[in-house]
Amino acid sequence: MSVPFPDTASHDGTEARLLAEAAPGDNAPALSVSQLSAAIKRTVEDGFARVRVRGELSGTKRAASGHFYAALKDDNALIDMVMWKGQAARLAFRPEDGIEVIATGKLTTYPGRSKYQLVVDTLEVAGEGALMLLFEKLKARLGAEGLFDRTRKYDRLPYLPRTIGVVTSPTGAVIRDILHRLADRCPTHVIVWPVLVQGDGAAAQVANAIRGFDAIAPGGPVPRPDLVIVARGGGSIEDLWAFNEEVVVRAIADCRIPTISAVGHETDVTLADYAADVRAPTPTAAAEMAVPVRAELMSQLATWNGRIIGAASRHQALAGERLTALARHLPKREALYAPQRQRLDDAGERLDRSQRHRLAVVSERLATRGAALRPTLLARRWDRDRAQLEGLGRLLTSLDPRALLSRGYAMVRDVEGAIVTTAAKARDAGHLQLQFADGEVPVVVGGEGAPSPVTPRRAPRAPPAAPGRGQGELF
Repeated sequence: MSVPFPDTASHDGTEARLLAEAAPGDNAPALSVSQLSAAIKRTVEDGFARVRVRGELSGTKRAASGHFYAALKDDNALIDMVMWKGQAARLAFRPEDGIEVIATGKLTTYPGRSKYQLVVDTLEVAGEGALMLLFEKLKARLGAEGLFDRTRKYDRLPYLPRTIGVVTSPTGAVIRDILHRLADRCPTHVIVWPVLVQGDGAAAQVANAIRGFDAIAPGGPVPRPDLVIVARGGGSIEDLWAFNEEVVVRAIADCRIPTISAVGHETDVTLADYAADVRAPTPTAAAEMAVPVRAELMSQLATWNGRIIGAASRHQALAGERLTALARHLPKREALYAPQRQRLDDAGERLDRSQRHRLAVVSERLATRGAALRPTLLARRWDRDRAQLEGLGRLLTSLDPRALLSRGYAMVRDVEGAIVTTAAKARDAGHLQLQFADGEVPVVVGGEGAPSPVTPRRAPRAPPAAPGRGQGELF
């Protein structure tokens, strides 16, 4: 039995030499465990550098580090596999026990446990049957959580959505069909959230788009959609698998905006269809469900308007007939007014007699009081009052102290204009102002020094003469 060993040209040759010298016998050189493990590792990796293995997943486990561990098995054998964090994050499905897959990678050993394992680069579901099995498992598990319950969904879609959000690829026939159909039926504002609809990262982008529309606040710069359409064209189950991913299903189930799922053709069914409020067989059908036909709506409104006008006209005509019938039973206007007119005439006659009597009484009183008025008495009282007023005027003039200034008297004031009545006050004041009939003269008490300049005061105006006649001097 030969023992394989690695290429000696690519290593230092120590292990290769030891293996070459190894032969049965007591004197054969001993290898260390590490040397033997390393030689086996290189032999396995060189011989199985790239392999594709088909088998059923068993013991699936995702470590806290993000690495994915499992085993591939068939009826007779089992081999461990590992998928590092970077490759595991790009998986298009969630690996579970019992799923048949095809793993692509390299075979290597793990010296710490004397085991060999498959380091997987890519992992895909093996065939449509395996995908359908995974589909049914996911459907059962998510359905058990209540994500597909009718009670979680809207009973009806908004009748005339002002804004429609569409989650789909920005290129291709799907978005063109939706926009064209909406324009034909009822033009509506559309916001397209572009996403991948197939391949690595498609499920995450679709889920983020749905949650993004749901996170738009009402009244903001970007209008919040009244309806969301998740759409994709037809394809195989592998092509549509992104819409079976748990992250997409939960995003649709949690969305507070009514959602239409339009993924694939009419025969294609995804878990997104079960989670959405309404499933459309095609993207074009989703556009038809979203809005009514504007022409039909206008026609219906015109019909309703005609019915309203007709009903109002009939009601008006019927009311007119009833009013005419009631009017025939009412008494004539002349018959209603005749008693009232007679009462008015009687009251007018009584009023005229009363007014004439009152006028006669007032006239008699006026004549009596007018006769009592005598002009001679009024004239005497006028002369008496005028004489009394003239006497008071003469008395006022005689008592005015300024009338004495024209007879040689002077009025003494201090610099502040107050009248000085005693010699002591004059000496205390120092500077005085003597007012004569024709003006004022400043003086200094004691005669020393020049008199201080004092602004002459304007001569007071003479009091007015008494009314009626001139008034002489008192002395």
